[in-house]
Amino acid sequence: MAPAVPTTMDRPHFIGIGGAGMSGIAKILAQRGAAVAGSDAKESATAGALRELGATVHIGHAAGHLAEDASCVVVSSAIRADNPELAAAAERGIPVVHRSDALARLMDGLRPIAVAGTHGKTTTTSMLAVSLDALGLDPSYAIGGDLDGPGSNARHGGGDIFVAEADESDRSFHKYAPEVAIILNVELDHHANYASMEEIYDSFETFVGRIRPGGTLVVSADQAGARELTERISGRHDIEVVTYGAAEDADVRVLKVTPRGLASEVTVMLNGRMLTFAVSVPGSHYAHNAVAALAAGVALGIPAHNLASALGKYTGVKRRLQLKGEAAGVQVIDSYAHHPTEMTADLEAIRGAAAGSRVLVVFQPHLFSRTQELGTEMGQSLALADASVVLDIYPAREDPIPGITSALIIDAAKDAGADVRAEHDMAAVADVVAGMARPGDLVLTMGAGDVTDLGPKILARLEN
Repeated sequence: MAPAVPTTMDRPHFIGIGGAGMSGIAKILAQRGAAVAGSDAKESATAGALRELGATVHIGHAAGHLAEDASCVVVSSAIRADNPELAAAAERGIPVVHRSDALARLMDGLRPIAVAGTHGKTTTTSMLAVSLDALGLDPSYAIGGDLDGPGSNARHGGGDIFVAEADESDRSFHKYAPEVAIILNVELDHHANYASMEEIYDSFETFVGRIRPGGTLVVSADQAGARELTERISGRHDIEVVTYGAAEDADVRVLKVTPRGLASEVTVMLNGRMLTFAVSVPGSHYAHNAVAALAAGVALGIPAHNLASALGKYTGVKRRLQLKGEAAGVQVIDSYAHHPTEMTADLEAIRGAAAGSRVLVVFQPHLFSRTQELGTEMGQSLALADASVVLDIYPAREDPIPGITSALIIDAAKDAGADVRAEHDMAAVADVVAGMARPGDLVLTMGAGDVTDLGPKILARLEN
């Protein structure tokens, strides 16, 4: 039986309904019987998927899109105060609900698993959702990316488990009260909201403080920031802390990760027993995500060997080293990586999976603030590629910062010995890449913006 939809959310209006986080909540509410409506800046496959569920989706933002009987307006931190629909809600006294509060309400009465960390949240959340579903547990889930098609970022399930990606970027993960929490890593990012690592640690400590008494924290034993956080919360004795990783003191110890082409095999020691299972994505980074998912499932009482087998059902999520196709002997792969740690992890994974192939990268920096703080490290990461094309910064929600351009990344990449060039015209990229690539090469389109749209164009150009 579906959990009841709160009265205040039975006729919700979403501003930015096509976004990864917003669309997931809208989808679950529609599946639970709410009369969902909303608007988005442009038409998309996600908007179409929501309409198929009965949602009303307007394109463009206008006060008239807000229905007279709307019970609330749902917003994310990306919605600006001058949005006409938000202004109309204020004029009419319609309650405004932040996305994180809406998601928290959807978890009421269920057993939430919240997946947090600076990187790897979407992959780990997806691994859990797919494996729990393969075991017949019918979980609900809300993920920051699509599993296998538009709108597949969320689902209302009939089981009692709810798996959610917990976003630290705007501190919204403080709203959740999970039974099991995963923290994959703790690094400085989201520079518009966090001024220092100390603020990051404080924020993650607050998140840990939200774990239900008797619950479990699954946390990396390898990553320095995660280890520091574990030390900081060592005084909390009403939860169990389970560490995982290659470190000798890890509770769930990763003994070996063996590359198997664009997949891996991972062997772990868990509760004194050795366990080996397959992961259908390449690289140690993703194998460790799978081990975090395994530890979280075991914390819920799921037998480890069952969960290990089910994890093999996971075949990837869109934009996380997703193979877009092959043309003229060149494979094109899409990567969401936009932070230096993610970029390095994905490039190392591809290098390990396709030894002997040249790796060409089309990189689009994401956010002026991130480029300002981490541009040098981004450039250093690109030195792992054989050649790179760097595009202009994708601004997303930000206004430009004077003096901050892709040149920061390009200069750092050249200093690190990389073969890199700038390209300011998106329309020219397919021709540029086709001129660089030769049979046997791998091309990565990399970044969190609209660089993902270039994959099919590159493939089409290579075919011709």
